[in-house]
Amino acid sequence: MNNVIEIEGLRVERGGRTVLPDLSVVVPSGQVVGLLGPSGSGKSTLIRTVVGVQVVAAGSVQVLGEPAGSPGLRHRIGYVTQDPSVYDDLSVRANVRYFAAMLGAPSSSADDAIAAVDLTDHADALVGRLSGGQRSRVSLAAALVGDPELLVLDEPTVGLDPVLRRDLWGLFDRLAAQGRSLLVSSHVMDEAARCDRLLLLREGRVLADATLPELLERTGATDAEGAFLALIDRAEEAAR
Repeated sequence: MNNVIEIEGLRVERGGRTVLPDLSVVVPSGQVVGLLGPSGSGKSTLIRTVVGVQVVAAGSVQVLGEPAGSPGLRHRIGYVTQDPSVYDDLSVRANVRYFAAMLGAPSSSADDAIAAVDLTDHADALVGRLSGGQRSRVSLAAALVGDPELLVLDEPTVGLDPVLRRDLWGLFDRLAAQGRSLLVSSHVMDEAARCDRLLLLREGRVLADATLPELLERTGATDAEGAFLALIDRAEEAAR
């Protein structure tokens, strides 16, 4: 499969406002694809659409060859929300085993997922007593326990210090090297350098779908933030 996500003519309306007016994009397999843009650009709405929990007004969304939200995708997609979706009053191991049971995965897969996010030494600790970065990794372990083909991560590094952000991106790279595909949203432009490909989103529209070197060459900028601002300026000039 060349693409893990194929979206065409997507329109999403929320609260009487059009969030995604007419979006078409593909996400290639086996890569870390960064969905970048400022707060309010539609990143979370797009991610909710991909995992099948967002009502759409028009368009088609195919994920791993099936319509988004299909029952057959439940075991094939791992979804990590912005806020850790784990239980503070349970241990790390109990949390991940719970999600394993929900997916019908063997309990041994919980220990494998915990090891993958480097939390084995904290497996018996209550999640509520962990740091923010550790809690984010517990959520990631819960998403990994079903051995998903696609990981969809909604701003997983928000609020984390630079060291924790670096460590998480290192983990994402290792997961991609194992053959998984990742769609990772962020509003931190310097994380663009960590991605194989970038989708730059603003006001529900894709400003660019390219690699970072391609973006820099296209805009003449020296970094992702400069490229993003240059694209915004061009879009505003074209709209006048």
